[in-house]
Amino acid sequence: MTRADDWIGRRHRVVPRGVGQFAGETTAAEAHGAWLVDADGQRLIDFAGGIGVMNVGHGDERVVAAIKEQAERLLHTCIHVATYEPYVALCEKLVELFPHGDATKAMLVNTGAEAVENAVKIARQATGRSAILAFTEAFHGRTMMGMTLTSKTKYKVGCGPFAPEVYRLPYPRIFHDGGGLDEEAFSRRELARLEDALSNRVAADDLAAIILEPVLGEGGFVPAPFPYLVGLRELCDRHGILLICDEVQSGFCRTGRWAAYEHAGIVPDLSTWAKSMGGGLPIGCVIGRADVMDAALPGTIGGTYGGNPVACAASLATIAVMEERDLNRRATEIGEVVRSRFERLEKESPLVGDVRGLGAMIGLELCYDRDPLRPAGDVVTDVTARCREAGVIVLPAGRDGNVLRVLSPLVIEDDDLDRGLTAIEEAVLAHTAESTR
Repeated sequence: MTRADDWIGRRHRVVPRGVGQFAGETTAAEAHGAWLVDADGQRLIDFAGGIGVMNVGHGDERVVAAIKEQAERLLHTCIHVATYEPYVALCEKLVELFPHGDATKAMLVNTGAEAVENAVKIARQATGRSAILAFTEAFHGRTMMGMTLTSKTKYKVGCGPFAPEVYRLPYPRIFHDGGGLDEEAFSRRELARLEDALSNRVAADDLAAIILEPVLGEGGFVPAPFPYLVGLRELCDRHGILLICDEVQSGFCRTGRWAAYEHAGIVPDLSTWAKSMGGGLPIGCVIGRADVMDAALPGTIGGTYGGNPVACAASLATIAVMEERDLNRRATEIGEVVRSRFERLEKESPLVGDVRGLGAMIGLELCYDRDPLRPAGDVVTDVTARCREAGVIVLPAGRDGNVLRVLSPLVIEDDDLDRGLTAIEEAVLAHTAESTR
């Protein structure tokens, strides 16, 4: 029995099956940069990045040093008990990076799901309204409100009843639902659909907030058209509805900007963050207009571990690394390479239905005969397995599991990026050749 077999066997004996495995029975003993080393010493190129967490790479020396230094000074006291400088310093940095109007405030939590939960509570208190509008294909977490807002039903089986006063509209996916329209015309049509919903689904006066991922994460790496985001911002302003942008997977340099919403030139009222802001440690936040954030009454938001001192120190170091290494520029470079390779693959395989994304958040959607109504989820399962055999970890996404997503650390070397993309290309082309025999 290998060491990996031992670990997996022990896992099956004590860890419930509901804790899913998305990259097969992969193990990890250590990690550096864009590489994992499994329990048996095999090196694996990491195109998963801990599901979008490791933008600065595994084991960055500055982040590790900050963790060690802070751990020796203060591990925990709780921000509700005593104010400590790392919490305040991180909030200061966040409001500098992500201004929301004339004055901005931030609060720290542990996860993206907690950020969403708190953003909803803040929005309801700020507006005095209760309804929330979300979108199909969305993923906002596995807490009760997070699951309610999340669209993918397999994450919710047997977990209801869910939170009331949540409404849903189709996410603007032009590849699936565009019907030949250009982005401007498609956006006008989808915004009209939203306006109509305010008459026949939920009244604007009851709607506290609309929550949206500027780029779908689990939903398949679909960017919302920029004209749609601009129109959505205007609609929210007109009706007194707060706009919440969920940047948990798309934030902190992944799309070539600090925030994906920046590409459209909009600013939300509230935004939620986590994943790569901690460099591997669990931390998230809600950022928003100061008047909106201050509408929450004392004691109604926060938690025992939110903004843990060690996680704050890791986050501050992580952001410093992002700035010094100009990871927004690097994400743009990576995205150009990935898009170019995937578009070439699109010409070579009829399985490639769509190539899309922003910056280094690029998705490859596989469909039979490029038909979005015929998702090739089984092919993606086969491709990810072949990639794993070739020493590359890559994850699926999308409702039907038919999207390959690239979430490599942004510090990945060019040779490793090339090797990872080659593994994907060879796996797709091998399946294409086998299916046409």
